[in-house]
Amino acid sequence: MSVVATLPEEIRLSLQHAHPSWHAVLEQGLLALQQAQPAYLTELCAQPYLPTQHRLFAAFSVPRDQVRYVLIGEGPYPREQSATGVSFMDGAVSEIWSSTGLSKKVNRATSLRNFFKMLLVADGYLDESATTGDAMQGVAQIAGQANSPLIQHLDELQQKMQQQGFLLLNASLVFRDHVAPVKDGQSWLPFLQVVLHALAQTPSDSAPALVLWGKIAEQVRKIPEASCFTHIIAEHPYNLSFIGNKQMQDFFRPMQLLKSFSLEK
Repeated sequence: MSVVATLPEEIRLSLQHAHPSWHAVLEQGLLALQQAQPAYLTELCAQPYLPTQHRLFAAFSVPRDQVRYVLIGEGPYPREQSATGVSFMDGAVSEIWSSTGLSKKVNRATSLRNFFKMLLVADGYLDESATTGDAMQGVAQIAGQANSPLIQHLDELQQKMQQQGFLLLNASLVFRDHVAPVKDGQSWLPFLQVVLHALAQTPSDSAPALVLWGKIAEQVRKIPEASCFTHIIAEHPYNLSFIGNKQMQDFFRPMQLLKSFSLEK
């Protein structure tokens, strides 16, 4: 019997959202998870969990040979519309900006808000000592220009990050009301081990880097294969200190993630 045939139908349908280059790896990862916790996937599918709409493996839309960074967060947003299967990309957010700064929906997603503010500091639009009030209104004026130098929609940020080779994962691929994220994160470690093993086969001069945000993501360092990668570690972006994190500013500055696509043509 094939690995796929042993999986709950809900999980099999979710695999279709991944790029074909990942299918065999994800199947082996799920087998490893099942071997570690035989009832986990069946129990998962018996109750509601996020993300919905078979988006469990949506992050794996990036072809395996194009991955340069594996950014690992905590878990999906705890809201159905927000949880997309791609870490930090809030499905409830479309427009990034408002007349006073970041849009209300960006501000509601605390981690995403602080990520944007860190990028604004890195790109010189904000001083890290002033990232609210009048300072954000100044950014809003720039964003509202007819030929603004800034991207306008969240899907543009996701596209730019994926073009840079980011695999946007979470330590736990699911969120459940009745299970602590750290517990689900532990359950997914065997799966992530298989994913990292596959990426570790990349030639050493182009092996991806692990970007770990927060304590739950740091648990990934327990995986033996994690030693094959460069580690870039920061606090989780829901902490305000993330905005002023110099290492993150220096890491993201050359990528110019906020730069409008129109200026790149």
